[in-house]
Amino acid sequence: MSNPDGADSIRRTAPVPLDQCGAALASEILSDRWTLLILREALYGVKRYDDIRADTGIPRSVLTDRLKRLVGAGILLREPYREAGARTRHAYGLTPKGAELGLTILALMQWGDRHIKGGKSALRVQHRTTGRPLKVALVEANTDSLEIDAVTLVPTDAPRALEAPHRDH
Repeated sequence: MSNPDGADSIRRTAPVPLDQCGAALASEILSDRWTLLILREALYGVKRYDDIRADTGIPRSVLTDRLKRLVGAGILLREPYREAGARTRHAYGLTPKGAELGLTILALMQWGDRHIKGGKSALRVQHRTTGRPLKVALVEANTDSLEIDAVTLVPTDAPRALEAPHRDH
């Protein structure tokens, strides 16, 4: 990214104060690794507390705290469910606001695949209808872009697609 002051200048302060910067404000909610991993699980369609915990290894108290924060922020929706003979439990699905964070998770995955995994990806990101590969990138403001609902994630070592990210409500 370029600096409007020119390539040779060095800024002494950010051009936007923290309390006015969307990235800084979002980082208050998406503040740690556990929160990002919970969002990753939600993007993959993993909704149940015990399943999220098993996949991530997150301690119960941390998971409970992060889920409460994400529900409070309107990113996840807490939904009761009950299996036969068991007590009522809760599943956590993405809200439309949370589904938009799918691009953030996919961008992190794309960066990690390129710079940490040497270009090897465990998932193919593709268009749900055409099957054509997709990547996260900037587009001009007046250009059409795909909604996250148009994306399918396909494990590179498996023939079938994962449940694509979608908005629950």
